[in-house]
Amino acid sequence: MLTASIPSPDPSWASFSVGPLTIHAYALCILAGILVATLITERRLRGRGVPEGFVFDIVVWAVPLGIVVARFYHVFTHVGDYFYPGANLWDVFAIWDGGNALFGSLLGGALGIWIACRRRRIPFSIAVDALALGLLAAQAIGRLGNWFNQELFGLPTTLPWGLEISPDAAMFPAGTAPGTLFHPLFLYEMLWNLIGIGIILLLERRTTMGWGRSIGVYFIWYGLGRSWLEAIRIDPSSDAPLGIPANIWTSGAAILLGIVILVVQQRRHGREPQPAYAATAEVA
Repeated sequence: MLTASIPSPDPSWASFSVGPLTIHAYALCILAGILVATLITERRLRGRGVPEGFVFDIVVWAVPLGIVVARFYHVFTHVGDYFYPGANLWDVFAIWDGGNALFGSLLGGALGIWIACRRRRIPFSIAVDALALGLLAAQAIGRLGNWFNQELFGLPTTLPWGLEISPDAAMFPAGTAPGTLFHPLFLYEMLWNLIGIGIILLLERRTTMGWGRSIGVYFIWYGLGRSWLEAIRIDPSSDAPLGIPANIWTSGAAILLGIVILVVQQRRHGREPQPAYAATAEVA
């Protein structure tokens, strides 16, 4: 008999109608994350001397590209879920049902930030360092969307914070007994991201950062978190080159990228603080 657990929301909570529109809780969580990230990043950009409002240039480019590449990455690593006899190919574009890979969003978002920086002639390292905390905050908030969709859970557990998943949920593992509790990976990742915010803030206050180091720490921290979470994740449809889930490969690449950023920038700049952006930038 269960004495404690984390309940999943009623399926009716996943969406609601406003007139002819259907509003999905998953989308609201993503939008809330984007809003919080925008506010945090704007403040950090201003503190680095970047003109007011540049964050909206980032949003205009990074958000659409992040969404598109995130969906592409998810579909690419879950080909069997979308391409099979009788499949509805329009499901490839159903981002409101979940399936927007964060690693894909990082790739698309990075391209968008680079474009925005090129247009306004603002150093890329200043922009991404300012964004590091906002990314972690947005990802923490966005993970609530996985709770509403009853997805992103791990292996069965008897721990008191085990997650209840409805046997009727699309992601409920076949052959698993109803009432089984699972590791709440969405919650683990939320907490991991919040701890990451604290670590970056601590490093920025006690050490010399700048020059892209904050985003380097972000990549290392996020890659480490996703590595151990993916190791206990239930996601049988995910591609697994050499028997290793694709997201673990990507996590390793993120960790390596973060280490390279820190090592290269340490050799180039040492303890030299990065000067604030002070130039008057015009659109190129």
